[in-house]
Amino acid sequence: MRFLSQVYALCFFFGVKVYCQYETYQRDEDYDQEPDDVYQPEFQFHQNVEYGVPFHQHTLACASECFCPPNFPSSMYCDNRKLKTIPNIPMHIQQLYLQFNEIEAVTENPFTNATHLKEINLSYNKIKSQKIDYGVFTKFSNLLQLHLEHNNLEEFPFPLPKSLERLLLGYNEISRLQENAMDGLINLTMLDLCYNHFQDSMFKEKILSKMEKLMQLNLCSNKLESMPPDLPSSLMYLSLENNSISSIPENYFKELPKLQALRMSHNKLQDIPYNIFNLPNLRELNVGHNKLKQAFYIPRSLEHLYLENNEIENINATMMCPSIDPLHYHHLTYIRMDQNKLKEPISSYIFFCFPHIHSIYYGEQKSTNGQTIQLKTQVFRRYQDDDDDDDDDHHHHHHHHDNVYEGQEQEGREENFDPHYYEV
Repeated sequence: MRFLSQVYALCFFFGVKVYCQYETYQRDEDYDQEPDDVYQPEFQFHQNVEYGVPFHQHTLACASECFCPPNFPSSMYCDNRKLKTIPNIPMHIQQLYLQFNEIEAVTENPFTNATHLKEINLSYNKIKSQKIDYGVFTKFSNLLQLHLEHNNLEEFPFPLPKSLERLLLGYNEISRLQENAMDGLINLTMLDLCYNHFQDSMFKEKILSKMEKLMQLNLCSNKLESMPPDLPSSLMYLSLENNSISSIPENYFKELPKLQALRMSHNKLQDIPYNIFNLPNLRELNVGHNKLKQAFYIPRSLEHLYLENNEIENINATMMCPSIDPLHYHHLTYIRMDQNKLKEPISSYIFFCFPHIHSIYYGEQKSTNGQTIQLKTQVFRRYQDDDDDDDDDHHHHHHHHDNVYEGQEQEGREENFDPHYYEV
């Protein structure tokens, strides 16, 4: 019995010694040293989408033909890659860029899982109306912006989701518009239809008036011969350049009190109502390249007036400003008058009515025999001393402009005064 007790004691002592050696090894040689490789778990853990746990960025899918920036995992860039078909769109994508490709059709299959799209850019492709699957866009209940400009569309796309806020269809061949094609676009704020084949007959059913949130309407370079009817009162920017419009109805702008910019250059306007542009918020008016023969009333809010390339022989300043109110000055700062038939500059009375004018560009004028002539004063510019503003910073700003105009007067270059088009 005593012998067994000694054996147990010996075994216990030996076991304690081994354990201590193991502990010493682990502490001294393993944990105190820097590991050579970063620890990798044996099993990859994938979070379950069904429980609402978001994927980590590096696990998000992206079409092999495209690029999904790690910093913007909801965006997929497939632009300028010579694609002929739309790749499959992962479910998490919200912004899809497919511009500058050779895509001819828009089918449902690539969008099967893409239910969260907010923006789709399909501009600069070869898409035709008959190759767009019916209702392919309506499944995107969150879609805010759709780019289809620079394609081969012959018909206004229909149907579209009610959520849409910006729709760009410029540079197509659209000549057909279904009667109820725009009925559901109640949230649209911007509609670009420039460079198509829209005619007056396409706007008969008051289709535009139903867009009660529309702020910008672009109808430039179409085949319109009259003003588009029943525009919504929310409109702020209207572009009608390069059409064949010859007249404006007497009370046309009565229902458009918020209008700030009106562009009607390159039309056939001749005789327009004297008070037609009397709008409370109008800031920019471009009626250049028409056939106008006389001036009209200038609203107090107007800042920039473009009258170049018309048939005006004389500017009657009292017609533009019939009365002077010292408490409510006009805000006009710039007039462009080149390529008319003026023989002398505008009467100095205009500076009493429009005290904020900084420049009037006369440039070259047309003579009766068709040749061009130049007035002695090509550019009027207001010097700093003429300004009534006592603010030093504002004076410095005006002084800078004086130098610019002085250089322009010396050079007489038309392009310096021609901000042809800028994004509203």
